[in-house]
Amino acid sequence: MAKKNSKVTSKSVAKKASKTLSSGSTGKKSKSAAGSALSQTGAPKKQTSKKAATAASKALSDGRTSKASKSAAASALAQTPSKKKGKR
Repeated sequence: MAKKNSKVTSKSVAKKASKTLSSGSTGKKSKSAAGSALSQTGAPKKQTSKKAATAASKALSDGRTSKASKSAAASALAQTPSKKKGKR
C-alpha cells in the first residue's frame, strides 16, 4: 500500500507552474505536471496521480523543457505517494 506524503508545492514553484500553464509553447506533458504541482499548493492531502507522475518524468527527461517547467515537474514528482517497502 502506498504511504501518503505531506509535501506541498512552494509559492516559488507555484509561480513557475503558473508560467508554464500560461505559455503557448509548452507541451502537454509539461502542462500536466505543472497543473498537478499547482493543484497541490497548500494542499498536503493531495497526491500526484500516476498519469501526472509519468508526464512529469517525461517532461524532466526532455531536453526541450524549460527550467520553470522542470521545476514544476520535479515538485509534482516529489508529491507522489511513497511506495511501502516490503520485507525480503
